[in-house]
Amino acid sequence: MALEDAGNEVDHAFARRDLRGLSFESPFAGATSFLRRRYAHDTGGADLAVLGVPFDAAVTNRPGARFGPRAIREASTLQPGDPPFGWPFDPLSDCAIVDAGDLAFDYADVAAFPARLEARAAGIIGTGAALLSLGGDHSVTLPLMRAHAARHGRLGVVHVDAHSDLWQDDAPARIDHGTFLWKAMQEGITDPARTVQIGIRTAGPSWPGVTQIPARAVHEGGVAAVVARIRAVVGAGPVYLTFDIDALDPAFAPGTGTPVWGGLASWQAAAMLRELAGLNVIGADVVEVSPPYDPAGVTAVAAAHVATDLMCLMLWRRAGGAP
Repeated sequence: MALEDAGNEVDHAFARRDLRGLSFESPFAGATSFLRRRYAHDTGGADLAVLGVPFDAAVTNRPGARFGPRAIREASTLQPGDPPFGWPFDPLSDCAIVDAGDLAFDYADVAAFPARLEARAAGIIGTGAALLSLGGDHSVTLPLMRAHAARHGRLGVVHVDAHSDLWQDDAPARIDHGTFLWKAMQEGITDPARTVQIGIRTAGPSWPGVTQIPARAVHEGGVAAVVARIRAVVGAGPVYLTFDIDALDPAFAPGTGTPVWGGLASWQAAAMLRELAGLNVIGADVVEVSPPYDPAGVTAVAAAHVATDLMCLMLWRRAGGAP
């Protein structure tokens, strides 16, 4: 990278010449691209693309997750001056990463939204880039899974959440953040035997064959046992990892639509994600960040760190890491 690009003479969100490299810029200035990566609608040549999905028309309680992608990006600007902590490689320097901006859609045409998102996701994946998505409510995961399954086949799922999101929904046109996994199972794009849910702590339906690890089991059994169980369930096949920020206890993530006490601590989530290195994670998202309910921004900070570790998980194998 040229000397002038290493200082504050350019805004890396627009003028970065090399898609690789750390960013030594003031975190309080400039455009808030994810980790100060360059904005690029065309993701050709990138190892990974970040897509914002500012949609929250499917929530059952508090709205505001449409502002999640913007808040996560802003929070992420604290991180790109150093390699992600705890990983034995530096994805920012070793891999080509771009911010593909936010999905463009008509907010008033809710019924058309899923197909719009699926098409955009499929287009990004088709360029060879791995896709990390920033929600948005949890309904966005279903079209993202459809796009990934079309390319990779039936998916294993690591689902980190306070809720099972397996509520039955017999109306195909309905869009609901509590039914996305039920629909994915019904459509056959996910494999129940290779699906594990972590952090569950609300009463709700289950699905035959799906493994559930309640939050209390995480607290009492420890992170190492949870990681071992996840690896045993999902195996070596392609895995989609979806992280609902309400998996964290409200003490660590108050800015979400359906907060539930007794959740994971941020250190537990960090340790779990880093110990999953080598898993065949082909796509991932972090969802349900609702900034209006957290004026201090701690939820967005947590989500930005989650997203960074998801990025590392997806790039680990591309960077030569062992399965």
